[in-house]
Amino acid sequence: MRVLLGTAGAVTALVAGGLAAAPTAAGAAPEARTRAGEVRTVTSDVRTVASGVRTATAGDTGTPADWRPPLSTRGRYIVDADGRRFRLRAANWDGAQGSWTGSGDIADPANHHAGQDAHGIPLGLDRVPVADLLADFHRLGLNSIRLPFSNEMVHTTAPVPDSAVAANPQLRGRTPLQVYDAVVGALTADGFAVILNNHTRTTRWCCGVDGNERWNSGQSTAQWADDWVFMARRYRSDPLVVGADLYNEVRRDVWDDPNWGWGDGHDWQAAAQEAADRILTEANPDLLVVIEGINWTGIPVDGFAHGRPTLTPARTLSHTLVVSGKLVYSAHFYGYTGPNHSGATGLGETHDPRYQDLSPAELRQVLYDQAFFVSAETGRHFTAPVWVSEFGIGSGETGERPRAWFGAFTEELVRADADFAYWPLVGWAGHDDWALLRYERSGARSGLLDPGDWRAAAWDRLRTAPTRTGAVAPEARWQMLTTDHRDFVQSLRVRSQGDWDSGARKAACPDGQRLLGLGHAGGRGLCSDVTAGDLRAAGTAQTVVWDERYVPAGGDWASGYTKFQCPAGQFLIGYARRGERVSSGLCAPARQALGTVGRTVWFDRGDNRPAGAPGGEFAYGQYKGQCAADEYAAGIAFTTRAGSRGGPDALLCRRVAAG
Repeated sequence: MRVLLGTAGAVTALVAGGLAAAPTAAGAAPEARTRAGEVRTVTSDVRTVASGVRTATAGDTGTPADWRPPLSTRGRYIVDADGRRFRLRAANWDGAQGSWTGSGDIADPANHHAGQDAHGIPLGLDRVPVADLLADFHRLGLNSIRLPFSNEMVHTTAPVPDSAVAANPQLRGRTPLQVYDAVVGALTADGFAVILNNHTRTTRWCCGVDGNERWNSGQSTAQWADDWVFMARRYRSDPLVVGADLYNEVRRDVWDDPNWGWGDGHDWQAAAQEAADRILTEANPDLLVVIEGINWTGIPVDGFAHGRPTLTPARTLSHTLVVSGKLVYSAHFYGYTGPNHSGATGLGETHDPRYQDLSPAELRQVLYDQAFFVSAETGRHFTAPVWVSEFGIGSGETGERPRAWFGAFTEELVRADADFAYWPLVGWAGHDDWALLRYERSGARSGLLDPGDWRAAAWDRLRTAPTRTGAVAPEARWQMLTTDHRDFVQSLRVRSQGDWDSGARKAACPDGQRLLGLGHAGGRGLCSDVTAGDLRAAGTAQTVVWDERYVPAGGDWASGYTKFQCPAGQFLIGYARRGERVSSGLCAPARQALGTVGRTVWFDRGDNRPAGAPGGEFAYGQYKGQCAADEYAAGIAFTTRAGSRGGPDALLCRRVAAG
């Protein structure tokens, strides 16, 4: 959403230490049994609504989906089930995340963003039949919709007022969640990919000091993840619901910043990892998981540290999901904000440049540093598609700099061949001129599809510029492991075998990958399927190595050091540690004969990695050892002699090919 501490009042509240009270959820969560039953009922009902929409729009759009779900990723690209590039050409259909500004009578539209009371459902349903809305979405050239919701919407049991769905009377008497169901079903029946977006906790307009700053503002991380599992299960029978966008614009509240990797209650990197793995293991393994960078830290006042980290922390600490090929990173950019500018005006505004103050060359570099490096630098542990899931500007904007920024920014989206989603898609005529489409109460439309909207040239350029299409070749995956704060066992096959080193912090590569690198301290590792692909034999057999029993006579490859070596025909997929000391190695049998001639890769006194350091910086600030792309790791050596901490000192690397 396009405000981050974006008013002088919000900044004043932050600096003064005040925090407006947020509305509470309208009802407690129904029991799981009741909610599961509702899913079955609603799913049937959605099919009826969706069927009607498909018939109504076929003459306008004629667009059955030209792609096949589910979606996944190959390097920097999103691909469909046939491996063809699927670029998210999307927009945000907002409203279900809330519109109340947080002060005044919630029933008064004047107290809602842009005077638009969304009633906790997607905007426009009071003015236009859903079939007509979808036909207009197709005319814009969209293939996907980011559909925000709030946790409060998930739990609200009161029906929306009839006036909120006046143009869609079939939705009368429904709760906000049931209206959301119908919208999801209508979109997917008409061929749109839908990405669910947990935008806010409460149905209050985001994104200042509003009680929605973090995923766990006013709720626990477990409760937040529970709601995600519920939502992902709810739509798992609809294959065109393709993604879960975990949380919008994670940012500072009055007292505390979010962080990336500290291991505390405000650790967004860890919380996103937890929710992602729960979604993929408990709800729907086919979903893309979208993780947005941190949108703001610090106090936006000159002289205080502050800024917009965005995706920069992923360079040294990325996410490794339990199902590979499902991670998409995202970022938001608006001209009136900046890399260190909150977007505020008046009281509380800092003197940092906004994005619209930057030259085209400066803008390009900032965008690269904050986000586009993730997709531009291939063959790294952080490499993933980058979805710019919010950007936008008003049709009534007359300022030279904002207009120039919009043209320059969309040109950078073209240059980067980035996935994108404009904010917002639908608004009321005379209220929100940022919307691509605006509707009168009568249903009459204005906006980008009509003459005179100055944004049309940039939008058409973005929508029609040459882009990568067709089949995308599979490529090697590189992913990192970390035992910084907890276990990090990312193999479902290993998880099924239980705790293999009780009391130790354990890490294991995702299924299909092998361990290729380790850090000398800190517990970081690097996994890949490079060259050999999935090297593991079928089944769940594995060997935990606690001692030197598998080191053959005459095979001392690290004299004077303790060696945990895999049995013949096996390779390392994981490790464990107690404190800094290596406590075990985890090995798996190979599906083929393995090479037996090896080399010792020492990294106790400096880095020892292949040329170019494939996989990237996976253990920042530590010495690292790494086997070559055509090798496997067969052992770990370490020492506990005086002055040593027992961290990994050497790897035994052997050629994958037999011989």
